[in-house]
This record gives sequence, structure tokens and C-alpha cells, in this order.
Amino acid sequence: MSEAWVLHPDRALPAGELRPLAKEIYAATAGLPLVSMHGHVDVGVFAQDRPFPDPAQLLVVPDHYLVRMVISQGQVSLPQMGVAPVDASAEVEVEQDPRAIWRRFCEHWHLFRGTPTRYWLEHELVEVFGVTRRPSAENADDLFDELSEILRRPEFRPRALFERFGLEIIATTDPATADLAQHASLAAEGWGDRVVPTFRPDPLLHVDRADWRGQLGALSEVSGVDAGDYEGYLAALRQRRRAFVEAGARATDHGHLLTDTTQLPAREAARIFRAALTGEATAAEAQAFSGHMLFEMARMSTEDGLVMQLHPGSLRDHDAGLARAFGHDKGYDIPIGTEYTRSLRPLLEAFGHHPNFRFIVFTLDETTFSRELAPLAGVYPAMKLGAPWWFLDSPDGMRRYREAVTETAGFYNTSGFVDDTRAYPSIPARFDLNRRVDAGYLARLVAEHRLEMDEAIETAVDLAYHIPKAAYPPVRVPAVAG
Repeated sequence: MSEAWVLHPDRALPAGELRPLAKEIYAATAGLPLVSMHGHVDVGVFAQDRPFPDPAQLLVVPDHYLVRMVISQGQVSLPQMGVAPVDASAEVEVEQDPRAIWRRFCEHWHLFRGTPTRYWLEHELVEVFGVTRRPSAENADDLFDELSEILRRPEFRPRALFERFGLEIIATTDPATADLAQHASLAAEGWGDRVVPTFRPDPLLHVDRADWRGQLGALSEVSGVDAGDYEGYLAALRQRRRAFVEAGARATDHGHLLTDTTQLPAREAARIFRAALTGEATAAEAQAFSGHMLFEMARMSTEDGLVMQLHPGSLRDHDAGLARAFGHDKGYDIPIGTEYTRSLRPLLEAFGHHPNFRFIVFTLDETTFSRELAPLAGVYPAMKLGAPWWFLDSPDGMRRYREAVTETAGFYNTSGFVDDTRAYPSIPARFDLNRRVDAGYLARLVAEHRLEMDEAIETAVDLAYHIPKAAYPPVRVPAVAG
């Protein structure tokens, strides 16, 4: 390829007669600030504001989409992509050379054709870093050197990119046991309203996890509340939620496999808790307890105002052997079919009309968009339908989402886009893609005379900016009693 690599300005916009309409709609949103209310960029990236180490550690290793695709061909292993085993003494040769990791990525560039990963990577390389050559085995080393030099520049440090990306706010995802010290440090430097935590208590709600009792000890230590019995456990969770609110949190996040929200009698919940402490809780009891705790998390949200996000339906660590060897989230997470209508009924009957409850539900099972989730979001005031995420945040996945949910839930019972990524430089690419897809969908409504152009532009702006801000409002810090 002799010509400089450039991206087409109309990429991901519809073809034919819809394109001029879509371009006009997209132009109204392209420059809007990014409201990134659900992602997984580590807070330390912003608190420390250090230069990124190298292209491989920035663009390759933390991107699970990318790593999965490379190893899917069976020619490259996780250790060859720089993923180390949990047991440091294991006799596994782990690639330590970031240049070699980068080279393997470039050699497999063709695997990403037609994938959203390709779209994001193109945007990152061309629009963010100014690369003018498409990755290949032949130019991998040259690109590594070029990007390494770029990453040493001050304008490519995390906070500088924050400004350049047009980020208005970003929410990190933090364990319930986090001490939030780095968020406090950011707040002291004037970043407290721009980088906010999200309360993620999953390891504490699943009593059959191998590390659950260790998590309880950490909860007791950080909260100052003895979580050794059920009542203390609930009190400690409430204390941590309050600490998150005081640190600027706007939401909780729950990544359960299933969506059951059946409330247990308090005595039964306490009994299962005690059984779990001695390792005697059955799998069925553990599942019942986790569903009960989703109900309790909703109750606590009515008390403290944190938006409750539910991200179910991912069977974690499909390859148990790899998970044991390399840790959680390294054994391939795979979507499953998920039921919502009956499972969410206890929670929505109790809190679906509560004035202080906001509930955003996501799915990896797109068959439920029109059958279950849009009808639920289209009637319960507390519930909003989350954006397509993970395996569905693709051009066609986003389009199918709008086609499936709009006729029942409309636009204003959805939450706005979330990037759901650890790959920091990909954030503007993901938002840009979503805005282009929404512009294309709205353009079709205009072409079919189902919307006027002024309505389509207003809706696009709302979807890109106003709706996510309204879906994740600031939480009032409660007054201290006495």
C-alpha cells in the first residue's frame, strides 16, 4: 500500500440516498462531549498520569476483543501475548518483549476485517496517533518505534488525552473493597467531578466464590464494620456505598450470570450466609442468595440514590483450566440466553415505581430486546434499557438494537451509549461509531417520513449527550446524623 492510510469520513454511515441525511444528523453530534458512565479504565491511569509504557501494553494486552481473536487461530497462546499465569512459579514461558507482542498483533491484522475491533483500532491509530500505514508483518517494528516515540510526548499522557478526547466525565469500575484513595487524590487536584468511581460488589454477593471469605475480611477492614454475620455484612455494604457516594459515585454495577431477583426471608438469607462461612452452602443456595442480594442492592439504591446497573448473561471462564492457570476473565467469557420478564418481576414490583430508584439493564442476549427488555423499559418508570455492550457494540449490533427496541421503548427509555472498555484510547472511537449508527437509523426514519429532520437532529443530540447525563445524575451526599 503506497498511499497514506486515511479513514473515509463517511465510514459506518448508510449507503445510497440515506447517506446525505445521515451526514447532516451525524454532524450535529460529532463534536459533542463524551459522557462515559460505564467503563473499566483503571483509576490509577488518571491519578498517576504517567506516560503509557509501550504500544503493546496500551493497545494490545488490555483489549480482550483483540487478544481473543489472535489466539482463536490456534497459532498464538495467551503467554505469547504477554498474559502471565497466576502461579509465578509455573513453568510457562511468558513473552516479556512488548515488541514481539506488537509484532504478533500486526501479523494477524487481517483477522479483524469486518469486526468492530478493526473500526476502533483504525480510529485509534489514524485519528489519535497519526499513523499513516496499515499494520502488517513487514512494518510492525517501524510502527512500534513510531508509536513508542509518540507515547513519550506529554500530549499523549492520560490527562492530556482526556481533554483531547472531549471527555466530560468518566466512571471507573471499582471493587466494593477499594479504599478509593486514588479517587481522593484526583478530587484534591480538581478532577473529582470528572473521574468518578462505580461500586462493583460482585465478589461479595456470590458466596460460592473461592475467595468469598477473604473478600468478607477485606470488606470488614475497609468499612470498619464486622461483616462476619449477615446483619454486619449488610451494614458494611451500606457503609461502602456511602463512601462511594462521598467519592462522587453515581452508580453500582452488577455482573451476575442470571437475573433472578427473588427476595429471601431475612432468616433464610442469614442461614445461607452462615452456611457459606463454613463452606456448607449448596450451589442452589448460593444462587438464591445472589438473587436476593440483587433485590437488596435495589433497596439500598432507593436509600442512597445510586443508579443500579445490571450486566448479566456472561458465562465467565468457559475454559476452567485456563481460568485456573491465568486467573478470572482469561478463560473466555461467553454469552448465554437470559430471561428477564419473570426474573426481574420481584425487583420491579417492589421498586419499579419508586421515585428514588434508577435501574439500567443490559443484555448479551439480543433476542430479548424486543420480547422482554423493551416492553419492561417501556412501562416501568425506574427502568432504562442499556446500550448494546461487549459482543453487541458493533455497527450491525447497534443498528439491530435500535430496530428492536425503539417501537416499544422509544428513544427516551434508553440510557445512552456506554463504552465498557479497558482500552482507554478506543473510547472516542466507540462513541463515534455509536453516533454514526444512530445517525443512520434516524436518517431512515426521516427518509420514510416518520420523523422530520429537526426532530432527528434533536433526538441524535439527546442520545449522544443529554440522555446519558440524565440516566446517571449526580447523587446527593447524605447528611451525617448528629
